[in-house]
Amino acid sequence: FEIFDFNSFEQLCINFTNEKLQQFFNHHMFILEQEEYKREGIQWTFIDFGLDLQACIDLLEKPLGILSILEEESMFPKATDKSFEEKLKTNHLGKSPNFIKPKPPKPGQAEAHFAIVHYAGTVPYNLTGWLEKNKDPLNDTVVDQLKKASNALSVEIFLDHPGQSGAPDTGGKGGKRAKGSGFLTVSGL
Repeated sequence: FEIFDFNSFEQLCINFTNEKLQQFFNHHMFILEQEEYKREGIQWTFIDFGLDLQACIDLLEKPLGILSILEEESMFPKATDKSFEEKLKTNHLGKSPNFIKPKPPKPGQAEAHFAIVHYAGTVPYNLTGWLEKNKDPLNDTVVDQLKKASNALSVEIFLDHPGQSGAPDTGGKGGKRAKGSGFLTVSGL
């Protein structure tokens, strides 16, 4: 779990993953174990550990959750960090107990745009650059490796992507494909 002076998209991804792992652990160790005790007839007083993290998980992954809004905003060419921030606050501030206003920054510290109450603590997030980070284009070296993969589908998908070489790799078979012909669905192959 990460809580730094400056928390960005990477910290949100790490913290979201840890939130889901902790929820999985809590459910299996505290809920399912106690249910098994009951099934086996073991004398047991049910204990509510109060560790349901679903509200925070929903804030992040549900439709109109933070990740969904980020994905939607990333598709709009004119979207900005400010428009993303406004959509988040419109949809969640005052509506989700896990989405709150951040504390004012300490001197020399970057301003946070919002904070999320995670199981491990409240984390202030600065969303500067999240839209660009979410686009995450493939590295040309990765594309070149996918063009040479043993998996025919991978090769087909990336055949017309320029990669480092700048031209489609024909795999030594000669001939070139028509530009733009790489957009085939899996069912079209």
